[in-house]
Amino acid sequence: MYPAELVAPMKQDLVNAGFEQLVSPVQVDEVIANTAGTLLVVVNSVCGCAAGNMRPGVKLSLNGDKKPAKLTTVFAGVDGEAVAQARKHFLPYPPSSPSIALFKDGELVHFLERHHIEGGTAQMIAENLTEAYNEFC
Repeated sequence: MYPAELVAPMKQDLVNAGFEQLVSPVQVDEVIANTAGTLLVVVNSVCGCAAGNMRPGVKLSLNGDKKPAKLTTVFAGVDGEAVAQARKHFLPYPPSSPSIALFKDGELVHFLERHHIEGGTAQMIAENLTEAYNEFC
């Protein structure tokens, strides 16, 4: 587990962009089961090499005409139970931090694993998500 003061700015970065922070397994299950339309679940992380471009890329992806109806996030290494529950919904994909999941009516329709994010620019991440939004939103 990471110290709260270390992760607070990284958590707040997405919260300030309109993301709801999910901190319990119940919250994760409820939002996935009860969101009509599209839902984005971002597994945030302290990993500078991947998350450093992931957060800006996710925020940039929201500038288009089509975007998810609901934005949520869980934080790996902090909200362990919420992250573990979210990962159950990401199967068959293995655990990955950071990662980004797009659901439509409770069904996983698009997923970016760490290896898709790591080494990518914020613009590349945004373009990938924008294509998914155009297809599913």
